[in-house]
Amino acid sequence: MEFCDLSAQYRAYKTEIDQAIASVIASSAFINGPDVKALEQELVDFSGASHVIACANGTDALQVPLMAMGIGPGDEVIVPDFTFYATAEMVALVGATPVFADIDPLTYNITVDTIRPLVNKRTKGIIPVSLYGQIPDLEAINTFAAEHGLWVMEDGAQSFGATRGGKRSTSLTALATTSFFPAKPLGCYGDGGAIFCSDEALAVKIRCICGHGQIKRYHHGMVGINSRLDTIQAAILRVKLRHFEKELGMRDQVAKWYTERLKGVVTTPVVEAGCVSAWAQYTIRVPNRAAVQAHLQSKGIPTAVHYPVPLHRQEVFAHLGATDDRCPNATLASKEVMSLPMHAFLTEAQIDEVVAALKEVL
Repeated sequence: MEFCDLSAQYRAYKTEIDQAIASVIASSAFINGPDVKALEQELVDFSGASHVIACANGTDALQVPLMAMGIGPGDEVIVPDFTFYATAEMVALVGATPVFADIDPLTYNITVDTIRPLVNKRTKGIIPVSLYGQIPDLEAINTFAAEHGLWVMEDGAQSFGATRGGKRSTSLTALATTSFFPAKPLGCYGDGGAIFCSDEALAVKIRCICGHGQIKRYHHGMVGINSRLDTIQAAILRVKLRHFEKELGMRDQVAKWYTERLKGVVTTPVVEAGCVSAWAQYTIRVPNRAAVQAHLQSKGIPTAVHYPVPLHRQEVFAHLGATDDRCPNATLASKEVMSLPMHAFLTEAQIDEVVAALKEVL
């Protein structure tokens, strides 16, 4: 059994993907080819965002908007304590200070209540992460941020395709990002990412920064980076995007099979009313995680831990002085969470196999 079976997905769309790749190779338009622009427009149409700028990866997608807004030394940006390192890393990379907010123990997302005590005169913005595929209460976070003069940028690396109140992830905040890492709900065959923006002037600046700060050929108006989505990756994503809505439904069915069978066995994910998760992960909680993982591994069932170390405990951030008691929910989650195999092509029989192994050990 595969944790995320990309081979099964490729077999399903093989003819289309092979043709798309061959077309790019035949054109030799490997950098900024027409598929890149076409993908950006299709992402606008799908997400409901005003502007989309494709870039090299999901990490650049976080860094570039921070650069565009001039975030730097002396500034603070609130991020979740329980997420992948890149969210806080990019804040630190531009010279600002990441400030770690605790999470809701059921949804694993930050809330206005966990953000509120952290705001001070140095706070510039908030980066809520839509962890495991579910969007946090961005309406409430947007309202709170506006009251305090802060910007909000959704880190939608795990939630592209998810909805809250009928609106798509990456369209609920003025800025948002996503990742097209292969294992994401919408993934390419390498690295890739995108930035979503509602402000046209800021979108122009973001696009400029992604291209070495170039305002016209060999004329550079600002310091930028080299962050381009390869045309081959854009072509692959265009194929997958055509099937994406169907896959989201398939992932949701897999999650429902898990939840039905694991009721009363373990703590299963909670999806809030009005939300549809993209199910980047199906994450349960077990107090004896190491033993459970070992038993499942002995049955040929892979698992993963997202994430075993909260950000405040990362060595690189030790100087910030954050302690476990400031983020108790994140600290406990890091000790108990465990993700089960999740992808659109899992069968009901495979779900039964995973559940049977869990019941044996639990």
